[in-house]
Amino acid sequence: MSGEQTVHEASTPQASAAQAQSRDPGADNGHRGHRGHEEDRSRQVEAALNRRFRIAPSVTRPVPTPYVRLPDDPLYRPLSILTTDPTASRLEGSIARINVPYEPLEPGPAGRLFKVDVHDYGQGVSYRKADLDDVKALLKGGYDPSPSDPRFHEQMVYAVCSSVYASFRNALGRHMSWGFTRRDQDHALHLRPFAFRGANAYYDKWAGCICFGYAPMPACPQAVRALPGETVFACLSHDVIAHEVTHALLDGLRANFSIPTGPDVPGFHEGFADLVAIFQRMSCKEVVNVAIRKSRGMLDESRLLTGLAQQLALANGKQVMRDAMAVDSRQVYDPEAEAHDIGSILAGAVFEAFLTVFRRKTARYLRLASHGSGVVPPGELAYDLAEILSDTASKLASHFLALIIRAIDYCPPVDIHLGEYLRALVTADHDLVPDDPWAYREALIDAFMKRRIYPKNVTTLSEQALLWRPPRRKLPPIVELDFAHLRFNGDPGCLASAAELERQAAVLGEYATRPEHLHEFGLVADGAPELDGATAELPQVASIRASRRVGPDRQIVFDLVAEVTQRCIVPARGGTPAYPVFGGSTVILGPDGAIRYVVSKNAAGDGRLARRLAFMASPAGRRYWSVAGNRYTMEKSMFQSLH
Repeated sequence: MSGEQTVHEASTPQASAAQAQSRDPGADNGHRGHRGHEEDRSRQVEAALNRRFRIAPSVTRPVPTPYVRLPDDPLYRPLSILTTDPTASRLEGSIARINVPYEPLEPGPAGRLFKVDVHDYGQGVSYRKADLDDVKALLKGGYDPSPSDPRFHEQMVYAVCSSVYASFRNALGRHMSWGFTRRDQDHALHLRPFAFRGANAYYDKWAGCICFGYAPMPACPQAVRALPGETVFACLSHDVIAHEVTHALLDGLRANFSIPTGPDVPGFHEGFADLVAIFQRMSCKEVVNVAIRKSRGMLDESRLLTGLAQQLALANGKQVMRDAMAVDSRQVYDPEAEAHDIGSILAGAVFEAFLTVFRRKTARYLRLASHGSGVVPPGELAYDLAEILSDTASKLASHFLALIIRAIDYCPPVDIHLGEYLRALVTADHDLVPDDPWAYREALIDAFMKRRIYPKNVTTLSEQALLWRPPRRKLPPIVELDFAHLRFNGDPGCLASAAELERQAAVLGEYATRPEHLHEFGLVADGAPELDGATAELPQVASIRASRRVGPDRQIVFDLVAEVTQRCIVPARGGTPAYPVFGGSTVILGPDGAIRYVVSKNAAGDGRLARRLAFMASPAGRRYWSVAGNRYTMEKSMFQSLH
């Protein structure tokens, strides 16, 4: 099966036309008269009948809606997890009790979003299902942390995945869909803690599951509390679980990021997943408190926070899987590097920015504790100082976690580059926190610049130059996509009905594919000279979702975030196989229907055709792409190739 996405029609052109014709214009709210609405509907009908665009199945893909709490339900379900690995000491904060959003659970556990598969695929047996609604389990806050109890393994993957999902939902202000559609109409992500023999784990996009392996521990240093031959379970590593569920969530947010169209795409997936794992772990204050005391407030010297999956690394013959502050993460960006190395550079840049802001926020406390010198005297940190530093670090980690997730909405929909992610970070933070009193954005720019991660098409590295801009030419608002015309399912954060989503996609598709708008939305007409003989397929509306965000001064920001994408096929010629190139734009509209940002990337622009071919023919590209007949194809998913 090719790794390229196959786009199916969400509905026939006649059906789209019928939906547009049946649109009730409602009140015009002073924006347009009846004739204006009739003209809009006519254009949408004409666009659908003339097949100017398509609506991707992902627009109406079912979203597993989290449980809606009843008045007498508890807010949270407290569950014990391992914050690092089973080899770590309890005195190092290796065990924490986290508050997972409450929902009734079937044994497994199985809920609305996640279902744990208790079958051991390596040995062909099934274990007892964790019943977290059992009275004894409820009284104890779940099962006690124990590597020898399969029910704790099941509890662990459920709790961490639920916690990471909650972080994404809070940052983005909406429920999220997965990037897969299961044939059995089960919309939950399946978690397999005993999926295979091997010290690894991976997200299986086609099966809609995360597979965790297990393997015997080889000989290891005496300092590690483990027996030679002891079984190491990937599902008992907080970092591994958070990393893999982040792949699944990012795949649902940006489906085209699962297609390795350039060196930065798999590297971004890896670095982003590592950052989520690190900052999610730092939200557990117990871990941060130990790191603060051990490093005496110097978090850049604490590998307890920045090292990932130590036990799983030992099972693979390494000291640590990756370290956000390792020496190699300080090296400069190299587009020819391996994906995990590119990811480490990204993770190192963002974490260095975190450390910079942490020092700024804690400098006054260190001066007070050191009589103005800023150098803490020898000896153990004072209890109150350690508590202040830990609280600051944990809250700051939550801020950075929300920022790096929120920035996904400001990324182009295809072929992400690390420099574009920097622009997304700066714009996302500026949108919600315009004044930036602690200079988060300055810290990010400096850290990326240090690693020579430079955005394209900017004149300077100033904050104002890096902000995404509105469209280059003034575009009229899309009135039928203002919040007066949108139909929510009770809450802007909840998914609208399939019919409403198709209506919104049809309105946006008609607008973006008008000949005079194609260039602004990163689209190209078939036969255009810049294609150089390539074939441009019909553009498609890949997603459209409302979001609701709360800023630091408690202001509520509403937006409509959408993706319009297009695939172009470069034909085989001169001994070069055929290959695809992707383009399109991320569109962010305000509550009044005005287009706030169009983050576009034209498939035929800026030498992208040649760069795409060069990447697929390179050693890094050959890891994902192979030649079958006279065209480049992907034999397996990017995630399996990475892991």
